[in-house]
Amino acid sequence: MLLPLQRGTPGVGKTTLGKELAQRTGLTYINVGDLAQEGELYDGFDDEYQCPVLDEDRVVDELEDRMNEGGVIVDYHGCDFFPERWFHIVFVLRTDNSQLYTRLESRGYSGKKLQDNIQCEIFQTIYEEAMEAYRQEIVHQLPSNKPEDLENNLEQIVQWIDQWIKDNN
Repeated sequence: MLLPLQRGTPGVGKTTLGKELAQRTGLTYINVGDLAQEGELYDGFDDEYQCPVLDEDRVVDELEDRMNEGGVIVDYHGCDFFPERWFHIVFVLRTDNSQLYTRLESRGYSGKKLQDNIQCEIFQTIYEEAMEAYRQEIVHQLPSNKPEDLENNLEQIVQWIDQWIKDNN
């Protein structure tokens, strides 16, 4: 069964897209941040960024059975620790920096954490990591700047899912 991954800098709209996509398709949505919090899948605390450090091995162990079953949308900003075999397609959401700045600031991001996330978007770090971690032909960038982008992205992904199911069943 189909396994998409969506990623992007914090604040680009991954959660909104993932939840809506799950509703429209019947796929299961998993937010890795929520999963880690619920299962306390951490390996310490980062004082500089004021956030817990994800225990990537425990996250992979926690997800393994669900991923083997298929039909899962995974939402996380990083991807290089997920096994390549897990995903049929990877969507990287991108947002204009001025909008991203406002979104992150409204979430309480400040200082180095805010600046590093903006730089991450400017330098396409998340996209480049996805291109290195997965086959390039399965990695796609999607704009996430305005409300219409959400609907366009949902329509595009649902069409892709329908075609994938037709081709693989």
